[in-house]
This record gives sequence, structure tokens and C-alpha cells, in this order.
Amino acid sequence: MEKTLVLIKPDAVAKHYTGDIIKKYEEAGFRILAMKLLRMSQVLAKKHYAEHVGRPYYDDLEGFITSGPLVAMVLAGDDVVAAVRKLNGKTDPKEAEEGTIRKRFAASKSRNAVHASDSQANAEREIHIFFNEIEILD
Repeated sequence: MEKTLVLIKPDAVAKHYTGDIIKKYEEAGFRILAMKLLRMSQVLAKKHYAEHVGRPYYDDLEGFITSGPLVAMVLAGDDVVAAVRKLNGKTDPKEAEEGTIRKRFAASKSRNAVHASDSQANAEREIHIFFNEIEILD
């Protein structure tokens, strides 16, 4: 069974959307293998967003992702990487399809409620940034 990392970002946590977002993933049939509430540090942000460090938008991205608590989760299911990204919807909620998480819960392209791994390779890398093997109940 495939695994992916999902982050419920500080904007969605602050607006009390966490439970509603988790419910959408569960209703879609994904299994939660690990979950924790944390505040991302600058060091963790640089590790997670390594490919973005140095780009013009990085400081805003880091400032946002470290601005408050977030929920990190490992989800499992068939073709979960692609399926979760489809359920999340396009990054810009104005372009996201009805019924997607971002259409319902995101405020803007940069405050877009959730993050999900974009490939199985990135999922493996990202999962281990936030969780060790003991924390993943597979």
C-alpha cells in the first residue's frame, strides 16, 4: 500500500478546519498511519522545502509555514499520492474543482490549507522528515 505525507497548514488549523479536512481524507478511504500536531521550525522548513530555498518567494513560504501549529499525517491507500493531490485540488483555490479541500478551505494560492507529497519518492523523503518508523502504525 502506498503512503504519502499530508500537512494541514497553519491557516487551516487556525480557522479550526482540521477535523473537517481529516474527515474528507477518511471519507475518501485513506488510512491514517501517523498524525501529530507541531509547530515547524525554520530548520525543519528548510529541510522540507529544500528545493525552494533561495527562490524569491521562500521567505514568505517559510514565514507562513512556521507561523503557527500544523498537523502532519501519513496517509495510506491505493495510488494515494495521486488520489490525495486530486482530493486537495489545484494550489489556487479559484482554480480548484468543487468538492476539493482547497476549494472549500483555502483562502489563496499561498494560504492553501494543505500540502501533499507530489511523488512517491518525495513522499518517502517527506514522511521521514516528520516521522520516525516507530510513529508510523503500518
